[in-house]
Amino acid sequence: MNKIYNNLTFRVLVAIVVGILLGHFAPAFASKLKPLGDLFINLIKMVIAPIIFLTIVLGISNMGDLKKVGRVGGKALLYFEIVTTAALIIGLVIANWLRPGDGVVAQVGGASDVVNRYTEQGKSMNWVDFLMHSVPSNAVQAFAEGEILQVLVFSVLFGMGLTHMGEKGHSLIATFDRLSKVFFNILNMVMKLAPLGALGGMAYTIGTYGVSALLPLGKLMVTVYVTMFLFVFVILNLILRYYKISLWQLLKYIKEELLIVLGTSSSESVLPLIMDKLENLGCSRSVVGLVIPAGYSFNLDGTTIYLSMATIFLAQVFHVDLTLGQELTIIGILMVTSKGAAGVTGSGFIVLASTLTAIEVIPVEGLALLLGVDRFMSEARAITNTIGNTVATVWIARNENELDMKRLNRVFKKEEKEPLANYEY
Repeated sequence: MNKIYNNLTFRVLVAIVVGILLGHFAPAFASKLKPLGDLFINLIKMVIAPIIFLTIVLGISNMGDLKKVGRVGGKALLYFEIVTTAALIIGLVIANWLRPGDGVVAQVGGASDVVNRYTEQGKSMNWVDFLMHSVPSNAVQAFAEGEILQVLVFSVLFGMGLTHMGEKGHSLIATFDRLSKVFFNILNMVMKLAPLGALGGMAYTIGTYGVSALLPLGKLMVTVYVTMFLFVFVILNLILRYYKISLWQLLKYIKEELLIVLGTSSSESVLPLIMDKLENLGCSRSVVGLVIPAGYSFNLDGTTIYLSMATIFLAQVFHVDLTLGQELTIIGILMVTSKGAAGVTGSGFIVLASTLTAIEVIPVEGLALLLGVDRFMSEARAITNTIGNTVATVWIARNENELDMKRLNRVFKKEEKEPLANYEY
């Protein structure tokens, strides 16, 4: 019994159930528990930038061959673009087929203050600004503000510079290796608060929006969840089956992280944990360090599915008959705007606002329809994004012969202790 109680999966699952019950039966109290979820996410964010920096620098220095670094990075970006484009197309096809917006009544009027805020943020998002923003003008500021993509760019350049030092850089590499263990020890302590974070996040969601908020848009929610389920268990499953790797075994391996994402509604809450677990699974540190952080900006499968389906949903609500050319335009715009979505709660809503603003065909006021359910669908987006980046890392590592298949099989069969000694639940 004590072993079950000490299991992170069990504790997080219990916390989620308690959060749902509190949100339903004591909504006034539950809506005040948001700080618990925010505190946990902030503690995770506190160590994300240093862990990404150290992992990437150590990975590149251990890889040695800078041409290999470029090849892995290029292969990752190509993979991201192909898979996220497939996610966009799947979302559009299913939304057009099931038509979740039919029968939903909406009055076009003045946009609410909340919608206006998201719309204004959305107007500022474009591809050029995204590229410019990816390069930090101040590396220290990038770390302080937790800008993952900027930290990634700086870390790659730092790792390449360190590699050029040759033997003179070995002492610094050894220091970074010790620092990496320190930060994972901090992460180990933070993870003990994961159940509280999940409880606070779930209680706030149910307490603030209520189960009743799901009813008017139930068809859209079911359609989005089913589409993401099919994407994971069909598309991502086929990707892994190419190398005869079991998706189900991989999902079982990261089940604790997926439950934390469900509770906190943020894929960033498990970023360092996923990196460590994949390294323990047999993926090389260099591949993990390059693919996972980049994936949090370029490989948001769940977000792209939601964006495409929400756009078509709003078109159906307002009886806007989109031509094939317009839908292809939407795909092109979403391929750009979706890259600006971070792995945190609410970013998908801002990207959707930017997409509608760019299309100028569907009333932006329609965003008000989605306000009540966006938090619930944010959980589905975050879980799908996490699974998508995990699969991408495993596939690219295997493709690069940087995946220890013997170790992977031992871990899946629980013959190898996991997670890595960096942290323990």
